[in-house]
Amino acid sequence: MSTLWIVIIVAVVLVIFVVSLYNKLVALKNNRENAFADIDVQLKQRHDLIPQLVSAVKGYMEHEAGVLTRVTEARSRAMGATSIDGKIAAEQELGSALQGLQIQVEAYPDLKANTNFLHLQEEISDVENKLASVRRFFNSATKELNVAVQSFPSNLIAGMFGFHTAAMFDVGTTERERLDKAPDIKF
Repeated sequence: MSTLWIVIIVAVVLVIFVVSLYNKLVALKNNRENAFADIDVQLKQRHDLIPQLVSAVKGYMEHEAGVLTRVTEARSRAMGATSIDGKIAAEQELGSALQGLQIQVEAYPDLKANTNFLHLQEEISDVENKLASVRRFFNSATKELNVAVQSFPSNLIAGMFGFHTAAMFDVGTTERERLDKAPDIKF
């Protein structure tokens, strides 16, 4: 009879342990999804500001229509992305397009002095700073989930219930290549 009690106690402890690990994985997955929802809020604001910025710049940059078209198309793809991975890729493309626009703006001193443009530029800068902050939080939540999915013994539970490592929100390959180059310094 005492052996039966030991088996029951071990089984109950094992079930509690498995349930605990499973619940931890679910909490980490939900934390990551919540962190991406925060990114979505900032991306919506960014997407709302881009048409205003493009309109403000359009009058000054009639012959650089390709740059404006690239920003507009990238914004459309970013707004149409549905999965987290798809949104990450689309937002990387949009960030790259916005940087191209900023480079072109440097050639227009009158535009840089325009109050509407300056206000929009400040708003976009604020949104970009907020995006950087929520991306750091998202990447932290993703790292916690990935560690739990890959660590023993939770990796056994993760494998059984279909949890897997998730992608970080990084700068993307194009931006990484640009960042890896030494800056051109001209006087």
